[in-house]
Amino acid sequence: MSAYKFTDPDGLYFVTFTVIEWVDVFTRSQCVNIVLDSLRFCQSEKGLRIHAWVIMSNHMHLIISRKQGASTLSEIIRDFKKYTSSQIIKWIEDNSKESRRNWMLWLFRSAGKRNPNNTRYQFWIQDNHAEHLETNKFIDQKLNYIHDNPVVSGLVDEAQAYQYSSARDYAGISGLLELSMIE
Repeated sequence: MSAYKFTDPDGLYFVTFTVIEWVDVFTRSQCVNIVLDSLRFCQSEKGLRIHAWVIMSNHMHLIISRKQGASTLSEIIRDFKKYTSSQIIKWIEDNSKESRRNWMLWLFRSAGKRNPNNTRYQFWIQDNHAEHLETNKFIDQKLNYIHDNPVVSGLVDEAQAYQYSSARDYAGISGLLELSMIE
């Protein structure tokens, strides 16, 4: 059982979702689009509020909260991870041109066999590492961490140059997801 829980139903949280074995699936735009479409659905239909985000090659970070009266963050995250994992694995299974197809499916199947909560595959590591952001200093630290992730990884020289991040929105450039900006 994780020590990182959504303890305040109306709180602001930093979360991390990591692909098992740190498999680089988000180097494929189709997999990134599955995640983005699911986040949009969670925003419009489940009450998810996204304040900041980044999708890296094998993990993603978000600062999130929920709209008043919406599903709990635990429920939203559970549904998001369940849907995205099944859709990404389906895409891998159906895509014979994916050069790493057999290797990735073997890894996901092996992880699934070790986890009694799964029937076949495991895509995401179960822990979300949810951290309640209670102070402005902590919020700023996590916001900078999210936006600097692609820079530190050497993918871009400036945070706003990375397409799969809210750094663009914070720099005044239109981004890929609707945001509830942190002031």
